[in-house]
Amino acid sequence: MRCLKSLPGLLFFCAEVMLMVTACAWIPEGDKPAEFIAPPTLTHALSDIPHNESASARQHWPKPGWWHEFGSDELNSLMTIALKNNPNLKVAAARLREATALVRVEGARLLPFLDADAEFSNERISENGVFAVLNRQEAAGANIVFAQINPFNFRYEFDFWGKNRAALEAAIGEAGSEQAEWAETRLQLTSAIARSYLRGAALHQQLDLARKIVELQHELLILAETRLQLGLDSEDPVKQVNIALEAANKREAGVRDQLDLQRNLLARLIGGGPDSTHHLFTDTLSISKALQLPAKLPLELLAHRPDLASALRRAEAAAQRIKVAKARFLPTIDLTAFAGINALRLTKGANSLANILFSGSSFSYGVAPGLRLPWFEGGRLRGELSAQRAEYDGAVELYNDTLLHAVQEVADSLSSWKESRTILEAQERLLSSQLRNHELAADRFRLGLDDRRLMLRRQNTVFDQEFALKSLQADHWVARVDLIEALGGGYANDLQLVQQKIKHPPEHPGGFSLYPWLMFWSSPANEN
Repeated sequence: MRCLKSLPGLLFFCAEVMLMVTACAWIPEGDKPAEFIAPPTLTHALSDIPHNESASARQHWPKPGWWHEFGSDELNSLMTIALKNNPNLKVAAARLREATALVRVEGARLLPFLDADAEFSNERISENGVFAVLNRQEAAGANIVFAQINPFNFRYEFDFWGKNRAALEAAIGEAGSEQAEWAETRLQLTSAIARSYLRGAALHQQLDLARKIVELQHELLILAETRLQLGLDSEDPVKQVNIALEAANKREAGVRDQLDLQRNLLARLIGGGPDSTHHLFTDTLSISKALQLPAKLPLELLAHRPDLASALRRAEAAAQRIKVAKARFLPTIDLTAFAGINALRLTKGANSLANILFSGSSFSYGVAPGLRLPWFEGGRLRGELSAQRAEYDGAVELYNDTLLHAVQEVADSLSSWKESRTILEAQERLLSSQLRNHELAADRFRLGLDDRRLMLRRQNTVFDQEFALKSLQADHWVARVDLIEALGGGYANDLQLVQQKIKHPPEHPGGFSLYPWLMFWSSPANEN
């Protein structure tokens, strides 16, 4: 700590600082930093997929309330409840509030600190102590009474090297990452609810079909037993129908169990108990037309995937912490000042202290510029810088891995979406053929050309194909949800800003300029 009382002293101080800054050239050079990879292409995966190359292609991306396209009031209600009550989403929101608060903490370092303090002490001097021995007549048994009131204490650290500014930017990056993490948690929650509801809706329809199949097998059993009693058939047809009936009962029980599991899962996701979803799956779904995707899909993912946004912001924060670690090699310059009153009395009582404490002669003030230079700290600063560089490299590689994973998810979901549609269409054609066979059997039964058993067996085949169709519909609906989730589910970021950060990452800042520091000391306010 040094006080500047004259212009020569100021010049000497500046020269000293210049020499110290010159001596700070020992900041170690690190290895080549990690680099962001370019978004991979999806030419093959996007083939046969309709897309839009216009500037308005963004409108074809999933909207924030993308689940409304399924046309289910039950699903919309589940989403509303879950977004309000889901514990995981509340945890993500709490982390976001914490990160936002830390931004305010780091931002405060760029501002002056003002506070006030007061102190009062009354200490009796021992009659046998060192002070009493040196001055027994006045000091022995006397009181040292001290009071101090400073209503104005000022502290400010000059951020010449950008350390505090970089710490603030790092905190802003972490807050942005937490905001994207919250969006990712929200996306995963809504996608999980949609998948569970769609599978539950299909299972509810399958349960109705399973019950119809059981009833049909009962009817076939009655016919087989009647023919056995009349001596028209042996016991084999009865045994065959019994086996089919038990298989139908087993299928019904399995579907009912799977339906309960989906209800219980939805109850947990919305933050409720099992009873809250007991009466679900009564709505009729009406799926809208297929999504139309932009032509530059991998590039657009950078702005629409919250996990990519989170990884990028964490890399940005790590880059800013490299600046902080480098700035710690350089001098820390601050300014402290105070103004107040203080007084000390050596007396047999404290009565006279108040008389002098609030007098003009007790007024005091002080101004003290300070300088701290880390000459030797046992390698701590080098270790911190190396750790921050490693953290940055890890954050960049995590972003690269997240990008590759995102592209893989899009390719997988596109493939599932296309192939499930193909399989579903084939199943619909197969069901149509089985319906025609059933109609022919019904016509032959009405004409007396066949008995009722053939018509019932073909009707059972129709029910089996309808049962399979419901599963394939659920697979196609879920594939659509997977695609929506892979595309970001309505999350939107500034694509141009994201591209700029990737092309010009602030990984390893260069030198530090003394220009702001010199301008401060040469300003008219500091000439005297």
